[in-house]
Amino acid sequence: MREIMRSVLAAFIFAAALQATQSAYAAPCGWSAKMEEDEGGSVLTASVCGGPKADAHLMLTCFGKPVLSYDLGPTGQQLEPGISASFVFRAGGKAVTKTLELEAMYNYFTLHMDSADPLLALLRAKGEATVASDKYGENSFPLAGSSVAIGKVLAACGKASSGDGD
Repeated sequence: MREIMRSVLAAFIFAAALQATQSAYAAPCGWSAKMEEDEGGSVLTASVCGGPKADAHLMLTCFGKPVLSYDLGPTGQQLEPGISASFVFRAGGKAVTKTLELEAMYNYFTLHMDSADPLLALLRAKGEATVASDKYGENSFPLAGSSVAIGKVLAACGKASSGDGD
């Protein structure tokens, strides 16, 4: 009987350790809107992490108009200043293709847009968004909380628009 109890206890400890290990590697990737430091001071930023290792990021800030930044994460490629690339954003059965410019200081691809841009509506949908480029591959991002976070940034821009909601 004692041997059975030890086996059950050992199995329970192993299962708990396995669960803790899995949780430690699964980075929380939900949308948030918070003040972040930029070279010009604090700026409200809506952001989310994604990709296979949760090291890619989408960020939306307001510099007079909404600016979307896409950090590819470690791609293994050296990005050259002054380049641009076409990216396809997909979510909810819709797709929007945009050309983003590399911001050399931060090594992010960026896009300046207005508050009615269809890409903002796509990013405020439910489910998951993928961002793909022939040259830079594909990353996926959860959309849970995106409508609220993006809405806060758009309100800071003075041009809040309604989204599909989460």
